Amino acid sequence: MTDTALEAAALGKRFRRRWALRDCTFRLPAGRVCAVVGPNGAGKSTLLALAAGLLAPEDGTVTVLGTDPASARARVGYVAQDKPLYPQLTVAETLRTGADLNPGRWDAAAAERIAAGGDLDPKARVRSLSGGQRTRVALALALAKRPELLLLDEPMADLDPLARHELMGVLMVQAAQHGTTIVMSSHVVAELEGSCDHLLLIGDGRVRLAGEIDDLLAAHTRVSGPAQGSLGDHTVVESRTTGRQLTALIRPTGPLSDDWRASMPTLEELVLAHLRNPDAPALTPTQTPSPAESGSGAASGSASGSESESEETRA
Repeated sequence: MTDTALEAAALGKRFRRRWALRDCTFRLPAGRVCAVVGPNGAGKSTLLALAAGLLAPEDGTVTVLGTDPASARARVGYVAQDKPLYPQLTVAETLRTGADLNPGRWDAAAAERIAAGGDLDPKARVRSLSGGQRTRVALALALAKRPELLLLDEPMADLDPLARHELMGVLMVQAAQHGTTIVMSSHVVAELEGSCDHLLLIGDGRVRLAGEIDDLLAAHTRVSGPAQGSLGDHTVVESRTTGRQLTALIRPTGPLSDDWRASMPTLEELVLAHLRNPDAPALTPTQTPSPAESGSGAASGSASGSESESEETRA
Protein backbone atom coordinates (compact mmCIF):
# COMPACT_ATOMS: atom_id res chain seq x y z
CA MET A 1 0.00 0.00 0.00
CA THR A 2 1.10 3.58 -0.61
CA ASP A 3 -0.08 6.91 0.81
CA THR A 4 -0.06 8.42 -2.69
CA ALA A 5 -2.75 7.34 -5.14
CA LEU A 6 -1.78 9.46 -8.12
CA GLU A 7 1.24 11.64 -8.76
CA ALA A 8 2.41 13.58 -11.81
CA ALA A 9 5.73 15.31 -12.39
CA ALA A 10 6.10 17.72 -15.33
CA LEU A 11 3.54 15.57 -17.14
CA GLY A 12 2.82 16.44 -20.76
CA LYS A 13 0.79 14.91 -23.60
CA ARG A 14 0.56 16.21 -27.16
CA PHE A 15 -1.85 15.38 -29.98
CA ARG A 16 -0.19 16.31 -33.24
CA ARG A 17 0.93 19.91 -32.69
CA ARG A 18 -1.36 20.70 -29.77
CA TRP A 19 -0.43 20.08 -26.15
CA ALA A 20 -3.43 18.66 -24.28
CA LEU A 21 -1.44 18.69 -21.02
CA ARG A 22 1.85 20.39 -20.30
CA ASP A 23 4.11 20.60 -17.26
CA CYS A 24 1.48 19.21 -14.87
CA THR A 25 2.76 18.47 -11.38
CA PHE A 26 0.55 17.39 -8.48
CA ARG A 27 0.10 14.70 -5.84
CA LEU A 28 -3.17 13.09 -4.80
CA PRO A 29 -3.07 11.32 -1.40
CA ALA A 30 -4.74 7.93 -1.12
CA GLY A 31 -8.25 7.70 0.28
CA ARG A 32 -9.46 11.03 -1.11
CA VAL A 33 -12.39 11.90 -3.36
CA CYS A 34 -10.95 14.29 -5.91
CA ALA A 35 -12.85 16.53 -8.32
CA VAL A 36 -11.08 17.27 -11.61
CA VAL A 37 -12.64 20.38 -13.12
CA GLY A 38 -11.92 22.65 -16.04
CA PRO A 39 -13.40 23.85 -19.34
CA ASN A 40 -13.83 21.63 -22.39
CA GLY A 41 -10.46 20.89 -23.93
CA ALA A 42 -8.57 21.70 -20.73
CA GLY A 43 -7.00 18.23 -20.51
CA LYS A 44 -9.21 16.40 -18.00
CA SER A 45 -9.94 13.33 -20.14
CA THR A 46 -6.33 13.15 -21.26
CA LEU A 47 -5.15 13.16 -17.65
CA LEU A 48 -7.48 10.32 -16.66
CA ALA A 49 -6.53 8.28 -19.75
CA LEU A 50 -2.85 8.72 -18.89
CA ALA A 51 -3.52 7.54 -15.33
CA ALA A 52 -5.44 4.55 -16.66
CA GLY A 53 -2.50 3.59 -18.88
CA LEU A 54 -4.44 4.09 -22.12
CA LEU A 55 -2.12 6.89 -23.28
CA ALA A 56 1.61 7.39 -22.91
CA PRO A 57 3.02 10.80 -21.95
CA GLU A 58 5.37 12.80 -24.18
CA ASP A 59 6.99 14.50 -21.19
CA GLY A 60 7.31 13.82 -17.51
CA THR A 61 5.90 10.93 -15.50
CA VAL A 62 2.66 9.74 -13.95
CA THR A 63 2.73 7.32 -11.03
CA VAL A 64 -0.32 5.30 -10.01
CA LEU A 65 -0.49 3.56 -6.61
CA GLY A 66 3.28 3.73 -6.33
CA THR A 67 4.05 2.22 -9.73
CA ASP A 68 3.56 2.83 -13.44
CA PRO A 69 -0.01 2.82 -14.84
CA ALA A 70 0.40 -0.49 -16.70
CA SER A 71 1.55 -2.30 -13.56
CA ALA A 72 -1.28 -0.81 -11.50
CA ARG A 73 -4.04 -1.61 -14.01
CA ALA A 74 -5.49 -4.56 -12.05
CA ARG A 75 -6.04 -2.25 -9.05
CA VAL A 76 -7.58 0.61 -11.03
CA GLY A 77 -11.16 1.05 -12.23
CA TYR A 78 -11.80 3.41 -15.14
CA VAL A 79 -15.03 4.66 -16.69
CA ALA A 80 -14.44 6.65 -19.86
CA GLN A 81 -16.69 9.48 -20.97
CA ASP A 82 -18.16 7.47 -23.87
CA LYS A 83 -18.74 4.36 -21.66
CA PRO A 84 -17.42 1.78 -24.19
CA LEU A 85 -19.27 -1.53 -23.77
CA TYR A 86 -19.91 -4.48 -26.08
CA PRO A 87 -23.26 -3.57 -27.69
CA GLN A 88 -24.17 -7.15 -28.62
CA LEU A 89 -23.92 -8.47 -25.06
CA THR A 90 -26.76 -8.47 -22.57
CA VAL A 91 -26.46 -6.79 -19.19
CA ALA A 92 -26.01 -10.18 -17.50
CA GLU A 93 -23.37 -11.25 -20.04
CA THR A 94 -21.52 -7.98 -19.56
CA LEU A 95 -21.34 -8.51 -15.80
CA ARG A 96 -20.22 -12.14 -16.25
CA THR A 97 -17.46 -10.91 -18.56
CA GLY A 98 -16.36 -8.49 -15.85
CA ALA A 99 -16.20 -11.37 -13.37
CA ASP A 100 -14.12 -13.49 -15.80
CA LEU A 101 -11.65 -10.64 -16.36
CA ASN A 102 -11.22 -9.93 -12.65
CA PRO A 103 -10.85 -13.30 -10.88
CA GLY A 104 -10.32 -13.04 -7.16
CA ARG A 105 -11.41 -9.38 -6.98
CA TRP A 106 -14.95 -9.47 -8.35
CA ASP A 107 -17.86 -8.52 -6.08
CA ALA A 108 -20.83 -10.04 -7.90
CA ALA A 109 -23.34 -8.83 -5.28
CA ALA A 110 -22.21 -5.21 -5.71
CA ALA A 111 -22.44 -5.45 -9.51
CA GLU A 112 -25.95 -6.87 -9.40
CA ARG A 113 -27.08 -4.37 -6.77
CA ILE A 114 -25.92 -1.36 -8.81
CA ALA A 115 -27.47 -2.73 -12.00
CA ALA A 116 -30.73 -3.59 -10.24
CA GLY A 117 -30.95 -0.05 -8.86
CA GLY A 118 -31.63 1.16 -12.40
CA ASP A 119 -34.37 -1.40 -12.93
CA LEU A 120 -32.31 -2.95 -15.75
CA ASP A 121 -33.48 -6.10 -17.47
CA PRO A 122 -30.55 -8.56 -17.24
CA LYS A 123 -31.54 -9.92 -20.67
CA ALA A 124 -31.52 -6.50 -22.36
CA ARG A 125 -28.71 -5.96 -24.85
CA VAL A 126 -26.38 -3.05 -24.23
CA ARG A 127 -27.24 -1.54 -27.62
CA SER A 128 -30.85 -1.08 -26.48
CA LEU A 129 -29.98 0.79 -23.27
CA SER A 130 -30.28 4.53 -22.76
CA GLY A 131 -27.21 6.62 -22.01
CA GLY A 132 -28.02 6.65 -18.30
CA GLN A 133 -28.51 2.89 -18.24
CA ARG A 134 -25.15 2.32 -19.96
CA THR A 135 -23.57 4.57 -17.35
CA ARG A 136 -25.01 2.39 -14.60
CA VAL A 137 -23.65 -0.78 -16.22
CA ALA A 138 -20.21 0.81 -16.67
CA LEU A 139 -20.15 1.89 -13.01
CA ALA A 140 -21.25 -1.58 -11.92
CA LEU A 141 -18.28 -3.06 -13.80
CA ALA A 142 -15.84 -0.56 -12.33
CA LEU A 143 -17.05 -0.79 -8.72
CA ALA A 144 -17.42 -4.58 -8.65
CA LYS A 145 -13.72 -4.80 -9.47
CA ARG A 146 -13.11 -3.38 -5.96
CA PRO A 147 -10.45 -0.97 -7.24
CA GLU A 148 -8.04 0.90 -5.02
CA LEU A 149 -8.25 3.84 -7.42
CA LEU A 150 -11.40 4.68 -9.38
CA LEU A 151 -11.09 7.06 -12.36
CA LEU A 152 -14.38 8.51 -13.60
CA ASP A 153 -14.61 10.78 -16.65
CA GLU A 154 -17.87 12.79 -16.48
CA PRO A 155 -19.66 9.75 -14.99
CA MET A 156 -22.97 11.47 -14.23
CA ALA A 157 -23.47 13.39 -17.47
CA ASP A 158 -26.15 11.02 -18.82
CA LEU A 159 -28.09 10.64 -15.58
CA ASP A 160 -31.21 12.39 -14.36
CA PRO A 161 -30.90 14.26 -11.02
CA LEU A 162 -32.39 11.41 -8.96
CA ALA A 163 -30.10 8.75 -10.45
CA ARG A 164 -27.15 11.14 -10.13
CA HIS A 165 -27.84 11.61 -6.43
CA GLU A 166 -28.24 7.86 -5.87
CA LEU A 167 -25.04 6.86 -7.66
CA MET A 168 -23.07 9.64 -5.99
CA GLY A 169 -24.16 8.07 -2.72
CA VAL A 170 -22.93 4.68 -3.94
CA LEU A 171 -19.54 6.20 -4.72
CA MET A 172 -19.30 7.81 -1.30
CA VAL A 173 -20.10 4.49 0.39
CA GLN A 174 -17.38 2.85 -1.70
CA ALA A 175 -14.87 5.46 -0.59
CA ALA A 176 -15.87 5.22 3.07
CA GLN A 177 -16.11 1.43 3.38
CA HIS A 178 -13.16 0.38 1.25
CA GLY A 179 -10.86 3.40 1.34
CA THR A 180 -11.14 3.75 -2.42
CA THR A 181 -9.52 6.83 -3.93
CA ILE A 182 -11.94 8.38 -6.42
CA VAL A 183 -10.85 10.83 -9.11
CA MET A 184 -13.86 12.25 -10.91
CA SER A 185 -14.11 14.88 -13.63
CA SER A 186 -17.30 16.90 -13.85
CA HIS A 187 -18.75 20.15 -15.15
CA VAL A 188 -21.29 20.39 -12.33
CA VAL A 189 -19.23 22.07 -9.62
CA ALA A 190 -22.15 22.49 -7.21
CA GLU A 191 -22.75 18.72 -6.96
CA LEU A 192 -19.07 18.11 -6.13
CA GLU A 193 -18.91 20.50 -3.18
CA GLY A 194 -20.57 18.17 -0.70
CA SER A 195 -18.91 15.00 -2.00
CA CYS A 196 -15.28 15.77 -2.81
CA ASP A 197 -12.52 16.76 -0.42
CA HIS A 198 -9.77 17.40 -2.96
CA LEU A 199 -9.67 19.61 -6.05
CA LEU A 200 -7.64 19.57 -9.23
CA LEU A 201 -8.46 22.51 -11.51
CA ILE A 202 -6.99 22.34 -15.01
CA GLY A 203 -6.96 25.18 -17.48
CA ASP A 204 -5.28 25.29 -20.87
CA GLY A 205 -3.54 21.98 -20.16
CA ARG A 206 -1.93 23.17 -16.91
CA VAL A 207 -2.65 22.84 -13.20
CA ARG A 208 -4.34 26.01 -11.90
CA LEU A 209 -5.38 24.83 -8.42
CA ALA A 210 -4.56 21.64 -6.55
CA GLY A 211 -5.11 20.57 -2.97
CA GLU A 212 -7.60 19.95 -0.19
CA ILE A 213 -10.77 21.90 -0.91
CA ASP A 214 -11.00 23.31 2.62
CA ASP A 215 -7.41 24.57 2.38
CA LEU A 216 -7.93 26.13 -1.04
CA LEU A 217 -11.08 27.90 0.12
CA ALA A 218 -9.33 29.14 3.26
CA ALA A 219 -6.48 30.53 1.17
CA HIS A 220 -8.90 32.78 -0.73
CA THR A 221 -11.12 35.61 0.46
CA ARG A 222 -14.07 37.29 -1.21
CA VAL A 223 -14.00 41.02 -0.49
CA SER A 224 -16.20 43.99 -1.31
CA GLY A 225 -15.68 47.67 -0.72
CA PRO A 226 -15.44 51.12 -2.31
CA ALA A 227 -14.57 51.16 -6.01
CA GLN A 228 -11.62 53.47 -5.33
CA GLY A 229 -10.25 51.18 -2.61
CA SER A 230 -6.80 49.63 -2.95
CA LEU A 231 -6.08 45.91 -2.59
CA GLY A 232 -2.40 46.65 -2.12
CA ASP A 233 -0.08 43.69 -2.54
CA HIS A 234 -2.78 41.04 -2.18
CA THR A 235 -2.96 38.53 -5.06
CA VAL A 236 -6.09 39.35 -7.06
CA VAL A 237 -7.70 36.43 -8.87
CA GLU A 238 -10.72 38.40 -10.11
CA SER A 239 -12.19 41.84 -9.53
CA ARG A 240 -15.34 43.59 -10.74
CA THR A 241 -16.59 47.13 -10.27
CA THR A 242 -20.31 47.89 -10.19
CA GLY A 243 -21.17 51.52 -9.64
CA ARG A 244 -19.36 52.60 -6.50
CA GLN A 245 -18.56 49.09 -5.26
CA LEU A 246 -15.67 46.76 -6.07
CA THR A 247 -15.97 43.00 -5.50
CA ALA A 248 -12.92 40.77 -5.74
CA LEU A 249 -11.59 37.29 -5.04
CA ILE A 250 -8.11 37.54 -3.59
CA ARG A 251 -5.39 35.55 -1.86
CA PRO A 252 -4.41 37.82 1.06
CA THR A 253 -0.75 38.37 1.88
CA GLY A 254 -1.64 39.96 5.22
CA PRO A 255 -4.46 41.75 7.07
CA LEU A 256 -7.03 43.72 5.07
CA SER A 257 -7.89 47.32 5.86
CA ASP A 258 -11.21 48.18 7.50
CA ASP A 259 -12.52 49.40 4.12
CA TRP A 260 -13.13 45.81 3.03
CA ARG A 261 -15.88 43.36 3.98
CA ALA A 262 -14.50 39.83 3.79
CA SER A 263 -16.04 36.36 3.53
CA MET A 264 -14.95 32.90 2.43
CA PRO A 265 -15.95 32.01 -1.17
CA THR A 266 -17.92 28.96 -2.15
CA LEU A 267 -16.24 26.24 -4.20
CA GLU A 268 -18.23 27.32 -7.26
CA GLU A 269 -17.14 30.95 -6.83
CA LEU A 270 -13.52 29.87 -6.48
CA VAL A 271 -13.56 27.64 -9.56
CA LEU A 272 -15.45 30.08 -11.77
CA ALA A 273 -13.17 32.97 -10.83
CA HIS A 274 -10.10 30.98 -11.86
CA LEU A 275 -11.75 29.74 -15.06
CA ARG A 276 -12.81 33.26 -16.05
CA ASN A 277 -9.30 34.54 -15.42
CA PRO A 278 -6.82 31.99 -16.84
CA ASP A 279 -3.92 34.39 -16.29
CA ALA A 280 -4.52 34.54 -12.54
CA PRO A 281 -1.61 33.07 -10.55
CA ALA A 282 -1.93 29.35 -9.99
CA LEU A 283 -2.01 27.83 -6.50
CA THR A 284 -0.05 24.59 -6.12
CA PRO A 285 2.00 23.10 -3.26
CA THR A 286 5.05 25.25 -3.97
CA GLN A 287 2.95 28.42 -4.25
CA THR A 288 0.65 28.12 -1.24
CA PRO A 289 1.04 30.79 1.44
CA SER A 290 1.91 29.74 4.98
CA PRO A 291 -0.48 30.52 7.86
CA ALA A 292 1.82 33.28 9.06
CA GLU A 293 1.81 34.95 5.65
CA SER A 294 -1.92 34.81 5.05
CA GLY A 295 -3.21 35.92 8.45
CA SER A 296 -5.80 34.57 10.84
CA GLY A 297 -8.96 33.95 8.81
CA ALA A 298 -11.58 35.62 6.65
CA ALA A 299 -13.70 36.47 9.66
CA SER A 300 -10.97 38.81 10.92
CA GLY A 301 -10.26 40.26 7.51
CA SER A 302 -7.79 37.80 5.97
CA ALA A 303 -7.73 34.22 4.71
CA SER A 304 -5.93 31.50 6.61
CA GLY A 305 -3.03 29.71 5.01
CA SER A 306 -3.19 26.27 3.49
CA GLU A 307 -1.09 23.43 2.31
CA SER A 308 -2.26 22.69 -1.21
CA GLU A 309 -1.29 20.35 -3.70
CA SER A 310 -4.03 20.00 -13.52
CA GLU A 311 -10.00 16.74 -22.22
CA GLU A 312 -11.86 16.48 -23.98
CA THR A 313 -9.24 16.68 -26.70
CA ARG A 314 -9.41 14.08 -29.38
CA ALA A 315 -6.52 13.18 -31.63
